[in-house]
Amino acid sequence: MSNSPDEEQPFRIYTPESVGQAIRHYRIQAGLTQAQLAAQLGIQQAYLSRLEKGHETEQLRRILTILKHLGVRATLRHEDW
Repeated sequence: MSNSPDEEQPFRIYTPESVGQAIRHYRIQAGLTQAQLAAQLGIQQAYLSRLEKGHETEQLRRILTILKHLGVRATLRHEDW
């Protein structure tokens, strides 16, 4: 299965850094600043910034540990919900 040149490659999620890269990519693609996205989500901009920088939170660490234990990796791609 080949991808067209315009088709975006999915993000493979297996580290806090990969989660942060995906969040930042999709936020920028949506044309939002960190402040705008944080306000829309009701979270602190500092928290969003830490996520984008690949800082590990307790929740994220647990999720990644579960996925690794099960031998699976999450893949993110933009979908039109």
